[in-house]
Amino acid sequence: MVIGALTAELAIAGANSLKDKRQALKSLLAHLRNEFNVSAAEVGEHDVWRRATVGVAVVAADGAFVNAVLDKVIDHIEGDPRVALGHYEIELL
Repeated sequence: MVIGALTAELAIAGANSLKDKRQALKSLLAHLRNEFNVSAAEVGEHDVWRRATVGVAVVAADGAFVNAVLDKVIDHIEGDPRVALGHYEIELL
């Protein structure tokens, strides 16, 4: 069993309130869950309007598969116009 964990720092330029931030993140996280069958949640920067730290987790039998899924998640986040991807880290356990 291989567990993959992605931690990504996001900038949300269009957020002028916590409500705007939550709306953008809720949509992004729901799409990640549905499209890639991963667990995803906001794990940091809860009270900051224009920044968020997101955690994504995948569990599978094959490490290459886990890494491929997390790479696709990163590509999707980079392509989302609502957020800008900053520093991210992938860890395989």
